[in-house]
Parts: sequence; C-alpha cells; structure tokens
Amino acid sequence: MTAVSDTRKTEPRSTHAAVRRRTRPDNVSPAARRAGHRFVLLGLVLFTVYSLFPVYWLLVAATKDQAGLYQTNGLWFSGMHLWQNVRQVFGYDHGIFWRWIANSFLYAGVGSLGGTLVALAAGYGLARFDFPGRKVVFACVVGSFLVPTALLTLPLYLFFSSLGLVDTPWAMLIPCLINPFSVYLAKVYTESAVPYELLEAARLDGAGELRIFVSIVLRLMTTGGATVFLLAFVNTWNSFFLPLTVLRSQNNWTLALGLYNWTGKRAETGVDLTSLVLTGCLLSIVPMAVMMVAMRRYWRSGVTLGSLK
Repeated sequence: MTAVSDTRKTEPRSTHAAVRRRTRPDNVSPAARRAGHRFVLLGLVLFTVYSLFPVYWLLVAATKDQAGLYQTNGLWFSGMHLWQNVRQVFGYDHGIFWRWIANSFLYAGVGSLGGTLVALAAGYGLARFDFPGRKVVFACVVGSFLVPTALLTLPLYLFFSSLGLVDTPWAMLIPCLINPFSVYLAKVYTESAVPYELLEAARLDGAGELRIFVSIVLRLMTTGGATVFLLAFVNTWNSFFLPLTVLRSQNNWTLALGLYNWTGKRAETGVDLTSLVLTGCLLSIVPMAVMMVAMRRYWRSGVTLGSLK
C-alpha cells in the first residue's frame, strides 16, 4: 500500500515537471538563441539603412554645386558647397525662404497646438462622460478619419471661398484644429491614464469640470498630448495638396509649396534651381528633427509614470 501510494504521489509531480520542461523557453540551445538574435539585429540594421538612406543622399546632394549634381557620383561627396548653397537659399528672391519658414511654423505650430487642445478635450469627453449618442459620435469620429484627406480639399476650398478666406492663414489654420484621428488617440489614452476615482474625488472637493480638465486631466495626458501634437505638426509641416489649393500668394506659401515652385522654374523660365531645392529640402527636415529631440522627455516621463502606477 505504501509503495502504491508513493507511486501515485510521484506520478503527478513527474508529469508536471515534464510539462514544465517541454514548455520552458530555456530549452532553446545557445546557438539557436544567438542565431535568432543575429537575425533580429540584421533586420534592424537593414531597416535603419533603408530609413536613413534618403537623408544621406539628400545630405550628399546638398553639398554639391549645380555642375556637381549632374557630373559626379550621386552617392558620394565631390566638394563642399553646403554653406554656399545655404546662403543662396536664404538670399534668393529677396529672402522669400525666410517667409516660407515663418509660414510653416505658423501653420504647423499654432494649428497643431490648437488642434491638440481640441483633440484632448474631445477625447476626454468621449472617454469619461456618459451622454446620449456617445457611441454614435465615436463611430462618426472613427469613420471620418478613414476618409482620405485629399477628398476633403475641394469641399474645404469651396467653403473657404464662400467665406472669403482663400489665400489667408485661416485657410490653413482652421483645418488643423479638427483632426478626428487625434481625437481617437486622445480618447484611447484618456481611458488608460485618467482614472474615474481621481475625477470623482476632485468633484467631491468642489472642483468644476473646467478646472478638473485644466489642472488634472491635461497634466495626466502630457505624454498623449505630446504624441498628438507631434503627429499633427509633422502632418501639417509636410502637407502639400491643401496649401496648393487654398494658398495663392507667394508670401503665404509653405516650405513644401515654395520648394515645389522652385522645381518648376526650369520649365517656365529655364532657370535650374535644383541645388537650391535640395538644400532647402535638407533645411526643412531640421525643425522636425529638433522637435523629436525636444519632446522626447515627455515620452520618457510618461513611460516612467506608467511604471510607477
């Protein structure tokens, strides 16, 4: 009886141990693990090279003069004319490039900031307030950002034309204030970052809804707000079809539209501005790179806050 009972007691243990050995990931051999790590590393290196190669080509092209662009190898340097090209970019046509930079910062900066505040408020309302038709409103938000932006350009032009806003900064700023995808991101982030209990405690203390949103919700949504702002900034900075449609005067153009106009001067007037266009494209990516580095600390603080919670 003792032997039988001991066998019955040991069988389940041995069975469970065998199952654990079969499911344990430590059974992978070191050679297979190293091969997997090398494969992942190789994929990351290839992806990095693929992502940075256009920037490398643009940097190489911006260091060449007009003759070097057509007579030398396009993937390697041949003389350093970068500063000369930069001076020509900023000095061409009475310094119109400065005006385009200011316009791009106005449209992308002010428009994205206002759009971020609107998106955070709308996302907070959809996530933490229960009102009739909330699901219908959210469905409309999700369905609206599935519509391509190019399809909305002509209706926006007709609408702004009826209001007399064509070829004004408002024709670029107003569309930036409404971004359904940003509202969706804000709603998703609010659901994970803003607890109901904290809002109820603030209401019990006598705080109004506006004060709760400004003093509590916005601080908790710093990481999400930084993400929404950066995505909106990059989208507006690189936008082309909307400025092409609603902006007529050269003084109101964005960088993308102004550089596009420079590329067409060769066909219109015979003046080849390819070196200036490439240098201007290189200068146009600098603000986005600075923005990424400057806002990195918000993401880092948000991740740390989430780990503490």
